[in-house]
Amino acid sequence: MALRRGGGGALGLLLLLLGAACLIPRSAQVRRLARCPATCSCTKESIICVGSSWVPRIVPGDISSLSLVNGTFSEIKDRMFSHLPSLQLLLLNSNSFTIIRDDAFAGLFHLEYLFIEGNKIETISRNAFRGLRDLTHLDLRGNKFECDCKAKWLYLWLKMTNSTVSDVLCSGPPEYQEKKLNDVTSFDYECTTTGIQRGFMNAFLFKHPFPDFVVHQTLPYQSVSVDTFNSKNDVYVAIAQPSMENCMVLEWDHIEMNFRSYDNITGQSIVGCKAILIDDQVFVVVAQLFGGSHIYKYDESWTKFVKFQDIEVSRISKPNDIELFQIDDETFFVIADSSKAGLSTVYKWNSKGFYSYQSLHEWFRDTDAEFVDIDGKSHLILSSRSQVPIILQWNKSSKKFVPHGDIPNMEDVLAVKSFRMHNTLYLSLTRFIGDSRVMRWNSKQFVEIQALPSRGAMTLQPFSFKDNHYLALGSDYTFSQIYQWDKEKQLFKKFKEIYVQAPRSFTAVSTDRRDFFFASSFKGKTKIFEHIIVDLSL
Repeated sequence: MALRRGGGGALGLLLLLLGAACLIPRSAQVRRLARCPATCSCTKESIICVGSSWVPRIVPGDISSLSLVNGTFSEIKDRMFSHLPSLQLLLLNSNSFTIIRDDAFAGLFHLEYLFIEGNKIETISRNAFRGLRDLTHLDLRGNKFECDCKAKWLYLWLKMTNSTVSDVLCSGPPEYQEKKLNDVTSFDYECTTTGIQRGFMNAFLFKHPFPDFVVHQTLPYQSVSVDTFNSKNDVYVAIAQPSMENCMVLEWDHIEMNFRSYDNITGQSIVGCKAILIDDQVFVVVAQLFGGSHIYKYDESWTKFVKFQDIEVSRISKPNDIELFQIDDETFFVIADSSKAGLSTVYKWNSKGFYSYQSLHEWFRDTDAEFVDIDGKSHLILSSRSQVPIILQWNKSSKKFVPHGDIPNMEDVLAVKSFRMHNTLYLSLTRFIGDSRVMRWNSKQFVEIQALPSRGAMTLQPFSFKDNHYLALGSDYTFSQIYQWDKEKQLFKKFKEIYVQAPRSFTAVSTDRRDFFFASSFKGKTKIFEHIIVDLSL
């Protein structure tokens, strides 16, 4: 179904729906759907209501289409349609409501088409569209908005959404009347602050450069992880694409200034691609959910990656993370296995290949492994869905990892990442339910310094560019947040919102004196953002 740009697109759709409903005898409709409201026409899969003052509630859960026209209700309340979880199309045309509240469409995880035409909307709350992860078309024609600072969130959302959206027109202020919201250029300037403060801000901005993130490139496919590596003065990234069953290798094009396709490793449900460089050899560990995991090596004569080695299926059943590290000039990698039957396992290079070196533990469903140097000693931190993160320390005598401690009161951690700022060691801990945490090493233990609201988060990734330190918090339920480190307050503060559907990883990549981060998306397009420094004094 395509969203037509011409007048009457949604109206034509409504007429088709009405026509289809009229072809079914009223008695048959009633038999299929008991208690169909008097103002509605009902079939087994669709409901069309004209002049209704409320949303039909006594309906089966498999309704896929709902149309409300000329309704008299005054607002779209939160979770107003959550009793219809199977909806794929929702049409709200020529109604009387003026407000769309936060989480108005919560629970509609399968909604693809949302038509909101010709209403009397005055306010759309900032989180009105939160949770619409499958939305492909949004029609806001016939609604005019005051394009002031309150609409900035909508302006940013329109810039970043993967949905097809009709033009949104402004009713004011005067300089923007009848113009498209997308064309408003004053948000970053006007909405920073107000009144006298803006004068000081102007003086500051025109003398001091400031950082920002902008979309540099959009890749037309889904992904779950991205890894980067350098080889022979070139920069590459390896992208795991489970739905396309690929490990796509991209190369930075120094002329076109874009990332372009270089090679493609095929497999089955690939969830991770990790590059390993040993001397002048390049390997890629390809972790798969089915068919076993494998290691590929770049073959100069074939100018492509070819299979080099299999990884034992008996040990790795459901790989969830790959971590590369070195101890005493020897190369290792560990695969965290998230199944009850699998074993998180350390592998070691022996000049001919990689062999299983140590099984860490079993039955714990590990979700992530992180190698950390703590006070000059090598450690692994394993996070798990079944226990708090555990800390293993490298024993120099046995040359194996042994239990050393844990991070208490941190159940259900999906991932642990380490980073350093000003020679101080920190951890970021991702939690899907509850708050994610930032912790600092105080020479004895990790102590919490900050909690970040993170319902629906799958990744909390630290990265740094040009002495600016950031955390990227990816959420399945709302905009992803980029936090920036505040040196004075010694905390991370909200810096920018970005929209990526179902983000699974953020990976920093630098090349040609430019800085980027890849945002993988499990349900949408993979996006590449560039970190730029804005200097208004030039």
